[in-house]
Amino acid sequence: MRFLLYIFFIAAVILASYGFYIGQEDLATSQLCIGLGVSTLFFIWMPTFVYYRWKGKDVTQYMLNQENILKMRKYTNNNTL
Repeated sequence: MRFLLYIFFIAAVILASYGFYIGQEDLATSQLCIGLGVSTLFFIWMPTFVYYRWKGKDVTQYMLNQENILKMRKYTNNNTL
């Protein structure tokens, strides 16, 4: 999974960089390359990265529910900022 993340990231950066490099010569291909690079980053790389980093972790401690709100209020009442 980690290797796949490296591949996607490098490919997206190279694609976007190539689009900026050929920007003056061929505008249509330049815009296509930049768009594909950015789309790869946000629609393929980012969800894969988030899944890879959060796999096997307890997400409930980061959710804002009634129990966590009470913990935060108790903490701020006991410790003045």
